[in-house]
Amino acid sequence: MADRLYFTVLLRRGCRFETCLAYQPSADRMIGQQIAAKIHCLPLLIPHTYNHSMTASPWTIRKLRSALADGDLKPTELAELALTHCSRNPSHNTYLWQDVAWTRGEAARAEATPRGNGGPFGDGRSALWGLPVSVKDCFDLGGAPTSCGVRFYRDLNGKAAQDSWLVEQLRGAGAVIMGKTHLHPLAYGITGENPEFGDCLLPGDAGALTGGSSSGAVASVLEGSAVAAIGTDTGGSVRAPAALGGLAGYRATLGRGNWRGGLHLAESFDTMGWLFRDLEDAPLLARIFAPAPSASHVGFTRFAAVADSFLDDCEPEIVASFHATIRELESLGLEGSTIDPDWWAESREIFAPIQAWEAARLHAGHFDSFESVIRERLEWGARITANEIAELRQRHAGFNARMDELFAEHQLILLPCAPVARLAAGADHSQTRGRLLRYTTPFSLAGVPAVAIPSAHGGMQLAAAAGLDEPLLELAGRVGAQRNSAVETRRAH
Repeated sequence: MADRLYFTVLLRRGCRFETCLAYQPSADRMIGQQIAAKIHCLPLLIPHTYNHSMTASPWTIRKLRSALADGDLKPTELAELALTHCSRNPSHNTYLWQDVAWTRGEAARAEATPRGNGGPFGDGRSALWGLPVSVKDCFDLGGAPTSCGVRFYRDLNGKAAQDSWLVEQLRGAGAVIMGKTHLHPLAYGITGENPEFGDCLLPGDAGALTGGSSSGAVASVLEGSAVAAIGTDTGGSVRAPAALGGLAGYRATLGRGNWRGGLHLAESFDTMGWLFRDLEDAPLLARIFAPAPSASHVGFTRFAAVADSFLDDCEPEIVASFHATIRELESLGLEGSTIDPDWWAESREIFAPIQAWEAARLHAGHFDSFESVIRERLEWGARITANEIAELRQRHAGFNARMDELFAEHQLILLPCAPVARLAAGADHSQTRGRLLRYTTPFSLAGVPAVAIPSAHGGMQLAAAAGLDEPLLELAGRVGAQRNSAVETRRAH
């Protein structure tokens, strides 16, 4: 093929693995070949592609990190390979800011960290040490601009004077930041469309949007420029793009982490999160937002799935995948039941105006600097009165009290991340946001942690009570391990 470069990697175990890099200048292609040949265990790195839109990639956190710990791979080598994949999505806009020399320097700095003992990989270093990650462009990185998806803020604020708290945590852990990724303007949307920086298109499907607002995050993982990507989730901005891209996702409990140096959309709902490939990697990702371990938890024994009546606007294939996920959880020993929370119908009625009211105050005086759809939402938020917002806060508190009761009774709640598995690029998505928010806002209002579970079609979200991030991620890891074991068993036969 004229636009692809195929190469064969010879492995210690006598295996052979053939992969391809998107077309690069000859020097970069040579680097890609040389470094890829260093990754001896590539065939062991390939996770099951849970979703039809998930592109093949040899990267998982566990196996790459093990290769780094064993000395089979260096952070500088891994960074070079990741750099050859940057912004290779069909719209070539995964990243809104990059500095290749800076990233190489970060990889060299990580590489200089002396080996120790203990830790998740036995080398005394963190789970993220030496791994390429991307950061959503709503968090400051010292010396770089923060656009929050619009040129106005990029130009108004100039280069950040210091790292945000989150970037400090990543760099302190030895992660190698590849750049700052594309997002829906102001993180105020769920499609990944952006009139200033271009719509973000899904790697492997040039006719599809990534979803948003963490659009570049999902693209970076799918294209292979990042092993994991930092996103944010206010009304579904990790869960929706994870489902649309066939990735796993983690939305943290509201209040986890520190937003110093991060640009909010709506503080009552904004959470940090990750997008990544393999569910089995999930337990490795909690610590970055909560450096101190949370209180111990005995583990989950039961869950509730929403009734099929809630799924009346879902694609049939998503309903089938939903039922398959129920069976997976039951096969792990969890007892399932069904709930029909018709009172969730008011979730968007509560969420959307509070979100608009808070966003309007954050962006006051600048409404005319943004596209018309965003401007109209902000103008609506600015018109909401003090009495109206007080009433909405009361309804929010009442809604959350009922959610607390649900989690106390059922421990976990399962439903699809979105009713569709694909958003067509260039289509009219004026109704899409409302349709997707119906599925995401119940957990957004409750401020609870959730994992996006990739499925054969779309993705499912599993949520637990606030603060139970670690046990939820442990359970997600068990789902991933069970899937990977099944894949290996099939391959063996």
